Amino acid sequence: MMTLSNEDFQRLVNFVKSNYGIDLSKKKQLIVGRLTNTIHSLGLNSFKEYVDRIIQQKNKEDIEILLNHLTTNYTFFMREEAHFKFFSETILPWLEQVKKNRVLSIWSAGCSTGQEPYTLSILLKEYFGTRSAMWDTRVLATDISQNVLKAAQSAVYDKESLSKLPASWIRKYFLPAGEPGLYTVTPSLKNNVIFRTFNLMDPIQFKLKFDVIFCRNVMIYFDQPTKAALIQRFYDAMVPGGYLLIGHSESLDRTGLKFQYVQPSVYRKPLN
Repeated sequence: MMTLSNEDFQRLVNFVKSNYGIDLSKKKQLIVGRLTNTIHSLGLNSFKEYVDRIIQQKNKEDIEILLNHLTTNYTFFMREEAHFKFFSETILPWLEQVKKNRVLSIWSAGCSTGQEPYTLSILLKEYFGTRSAMWDTRVLATDISQNVLKAAQSAVYDKESLSKLPASWIRKYFLPAGEPGLYTVTPSLKNNVIFRTFNLMDPIQFKLKFDVIFCRNVMIYFDQPTKAALIQRFYDAMVPGGYLLIGHSESLDRTGLKFQYVQPSVYRKPLN
């Protein structure tokens, strides 16, 4: 096993945190365990050579591999189901009432392999039904990782990933994807999601202010100052009354928090 000096560890920690917001300051053993094979595969002989390469070359593919190895993209359809119930029963009726232009602006931030935005699209189609054609319900889905976005766009999922969905929804919104036990989403569902590469450390400058932002199980990798700065950017990027949903295992420091607490892991920007 290669050794990682404190100096090289700190250099890597500082680079990743300043560019991607991810806090690796307590992950030294994880870094060594998960990156040693990558370093060998690149033909490098030490962590110093690897850290030099990452910092100096800033090669997108190298950084993609680094971030994929050190973060988890585990997800499935209807994960943390209470959020989707709240979305269908509380948020959508409110939006239907207030959005006179019938244009919704919903963001799945840190969308991973696509299960979250596709779940949201199913719920939108179920809620609006035959009225769907009169509404722009497209969901923006972003992630920093090109690899997970490619998987999301190909939209091939196994039976386990769909296990929390009602059988009627699987019949309605999924098609067999060649091999037994694999499914893909229907074209209408796929066309309702817009995938984009986006680093949450960057300024949020999308065309529309957001009605709803799902950013779940992403900020677990951020330290408190990084998280607070992102929450402020989310706040500025939302319409009054807009909702922010975070992971069930996450919480926001309510000291100076501008969002109103609604229920665990659900927050709202004040209407005025």
